[in-house]
Amino acid sequence: EYDLSKVLFIATANNIANIAPALRDRMEMINIPGYLIEEKVRIALDHLLPKQREAHGIKEQEFTMAPEVVEGIIAGYTRESGVRSLDKLLAKIARARAKQIAFDEVFAPEVSAREVEKILGMPKFLKEEYEVGGMTGVVTGLAWTEVGGDILYIESVLTPGKGKVSLTGNLGDVMKESATIAHEWVMAHSKELGIDPALFEKNDINIHVPEGAIPKDGPSAGITMVTSIVSTYTGRKVRDRIAMTGETTLRGRVMPVGGVKEKILAAKRAGINELILSEENRKDIAEIKPEYIDGLTFHYVKTNDEVLKQALI
Repeated sequence: EYDLSKVLFIATANNIANIAPALRDRMEMINIPGYLIEEKVRIALDHLLPKQREAHGIKEQEFTMAPEVVEGIIAGYTRESGVRSLDKLLAKIARARAKQIAFDEVFAPEVSAREVEKILGMPKFLKEEYEVGGMTGVVTGLAWTEVGGDILYIESVLTPGKGKVSLTGNLGDVMKESATIAHEWVMAHSKELGIDPALFEKNDINIHVPEGAIPKDGPSAGITMVTSIVSTYTGRKVRDRIAMTGETTLRGRVMPVGGVKEKILAAKRAGINELILSEENRKDIAEIKPEYIDGLTFHYVKTNDEVLKQALI
């Protein structure tokens, strides 16, 4: 009765892993990245705030917010790729301001961070801050998530044993493979790295990625794991305020990874000023607005040896 031969169906999904493989094979996938925090701030100031002022009958001079306060709301109260929750939070703040106006209360036109906390409560999420530096075996990596970039720490430690490699931290199969490849590469190049081969036989090594409740997967921590393992075996410390992302191979080649834009901005927000990337990711940096990467230094590498040269003291 109905001819659907010329109908185009459009469906959205936050996680394609939940789509049945048979259906997924018949679909054309269009990946749309979420907004960056910097983009969300502009959307809030240019569109969401004016909309909420109009909806609540508030004049512009009665309700303003500084960019850093909006960023605090985004980082502390939302975990989304879009701005739906952010819009709801701004509406809640607008209602509080409308109440103040209606009851002739005294208030400052610009909403402060303290007022935001009073209206929305304590932040639900803590801002990721760089908290390691000059340590042995602890390296800062960069991760992509559905709600933007994030930093993660990879730690490794030696204990007396028989050469066992343990992986902890709720890691997926791909990330476990990266750890295995990283350790095998280090063992194969122990002489050039100045590592006594006997260390591999007399010690166990545990490679850990904190926040075990959060599933983590992907190949982009490869060079981070290599650096952590070499640092642990050699005792060389990792340079302060440096982070990295890149896949590694058994030949020691550094492969490019995705989500570079989100990862870099996450590093900058955390107070990191140097980043190590694959040479093939250089083109991704050219696509980022200069003001977003101002103050950052990039080291583009092709091999694990180049990574270690930049990362270790």
